[in-house]
Formats: sequence, C-alpha cells, structure tokens
Amino acid sequence: MTTKREQILQAIATQLASTSGVDGRVYRSRVTATERAQSPSIIIEPITDTPTQNTSLPKLDWSMRVRITVVTRGDIPDQIADPVIESMHSKIIADLTLGGLAIDVQPSEVTFNMFDADQPAGVIFNDYIVQYRTTVASLAT
Repeated sequence: MTTKREQILQAIATQLASTSGVDGRVYRSRVTATERAQSPSIIIEPITDTPTQNTSLPKLDWSMRVRITVVTRGDIPDQIADPVIESMHSKIIADLTLGGLAIDVQPSEVTFNMFDADQPAGVIFNDYIVQYRTTVASLAT
C-alpha cells in the first residue's frame, strides 16, 4: 500500500498528463536536466509536508506544498510557458479533492527563473498547497 502523499502526487501527474503543449512530458521528482527536445515539460515534486494533529479525532491534517515546475526554452521563456501554465492550472483546480484524496488544493506562489542555456531557458515554479487527512497510525489511510 502506498501513502496518501504518494497517491496524491500520482493523481496530480495523471491530471497533468494531457496539459497543452507538453506532449506527455510530465515527470515526477526529476533530478536530471531536461534536453531542448524535452521542452516544454512539467516536473512534479513534493517540497514540504506538515502535519497537525486534530485533537478531537485520531487524525492528522496534512498541508503538503507541491511544486509543479514548467521548463521552457525560447527567446521569451516566461511567455512560452504562459499557455502551459494556464492549461496546467485549469487541470489542477478542476478537481480540488484530487479524486477524493485531498480536502482542498490551493495555489500558493509562482517563481520565475530565466537562464542562459543552449538557448534562453525558463524554469517557472508553481507551488500549490494540498490539504489532506490520514489516521495517526497510518500514512496510507
């Protein structure tokens, strides 16, 4: 059995597989550089996951920061990323419970980074807060 955290990350990856412009280039926790032919692409990774114990129930309320990075290449990387980010965001908010796994999903912050690579590159971090609940005794339920 996988943790609810992993189920949520898998659900996000599934939702984003059909994001406009990425042709299925959606990666989980990718640590290797993307090649020019792999742009634009999306990388999904957990950043933090903070529990709070609900004292009235034997439950933990979790707040997980998930980073969805859009990687692009071209003369104006953030402009190239814009339609990808629009499509990605609409897919994330289409089901704020991620198929019943989460209590809520909220956008948090967007950070823009531009780099001089083999051609101008953009790495745009889109952070979302995913709230979900588990039992105290198991991260899977």
